[in-house]
Amino acid sequence: MIVLHYTAMVSAEAALERLCDPCTEVSAHYLIGEQGQLWQMVDEEMRAWHAGAGAWGGVRDVNSRSIGIELSNLGTHPFSEPQMAVLEALLPGIMARWQIPPERVIAHSDMAPERKCDPGPRFDWRRLAWQGLSVWPDPGAPGDFAADAARFGYAVGDFGEAAVLNAFRDRFRPRATGALDDTDRALMAALAARFPVDPGAPST
Repeated sequence: MIVLHYTAMVSAEAALERLCDPCTEVSAHYLIGEQGQLWQMVDEEMRAWHAGAGAWGGVRDVNSRSIGIELSNLGTHPFSEPQMAVLEALLPGIMARWQIPPERVIAHSDMAPERKCDPGPRFDWRRLAWQGLSVWPDPGAPGDFAADAARFGYAVGDFGEAAVLNAFRDRFRPRATGALDDTDRALMAALAARFPVDPGAPST
């Protein structure tokens, strides 16, 4: 799978220094700056320390089964056009090399919803989905939110429905507030119906 992050640091250069410092025990395969700079820090074949504790679709050691891409952003403003353009150019090659389907391009908050919120509500997931680089739901009838979330890949049993709802909304309903509602249920049902996780599939 591919996990997208934001750096939450003041500059790409500061993030690069931290990601390349072995004392921090934090790394990623790629970093994309706000002006469209691209750095590869870890070979795709190697394990990077970008995901931490969490789970997605039955995979618990996400670091060993994923490629991490850091986007230079504090999480408080939209992602720049040069940055998004470089990401959109980078993703197809990675997905082709590792046979990663669009539903396996996820947010850091998807696999660790109780402790992470990146890349956050300002990241344009719909834009990626239009290009076949991630997924976006077409709502239908509401379903069982927790059950459908688990079918889509969220580790509801580990993190609880409230944390999963927050992560889901950051990605698919960034302006939504309040209690779980039928729109949440309908969107999650659509994701689960179209992109159910297959525990027996290769966990890339």
